[in-house]
Amino acid sequence: MAEVIRELKPEEFPLAETLWREYRGQKADGATERIFGLFDHDVLAATARCTRHTDGLEMDCVFTPERYRGKGYARRVVIALLQTCGKETIYIHSTLPLIQFYSSLGFERIGEKEMPQTIRDRFIFCFGEMEGCNAIPMIRKGR
Repeated sequence: MAEVIRELKPEEFPLAETLWREYRGQKADGATERIFGLFDHDVLAATARCTRHTDGLEMDCVFTPERYRGKGYARRVVIALLQTCGKETIYIHSTLPLIQFYSSLGFERIGEKEMPQTIRDRFIFCFGEMEGCNAIPMIRKGR
């Protein structure tokens, strides 16, 4: 099969970490995270991560390496995450260029103070000016 979209097992998290070397060197935590991936001919080609914080869910690590872009992989892997985790409200920090993409998936812009504290604290280095750091808070209410 050429394309498979599924949730990664915790023992597969190193596959995501290898992919994320191209994306800010993110690490995975099996205790609080669920990672969804799209495999192109058995190669992990796109990811989306859902992290359970003490006060809410956050989606991040939506990433597709350059060589796989333009095929709709990010959209399909985010949809898989939303189908599984989207019964609860999910928060994200979008970049300015991706606001339209996330809006098309049901996310809406919100003010920084509307985000749960633990999720907002991940961007504490922005000193209350997330947009200046190219981080736009968004929410998708549970459905």
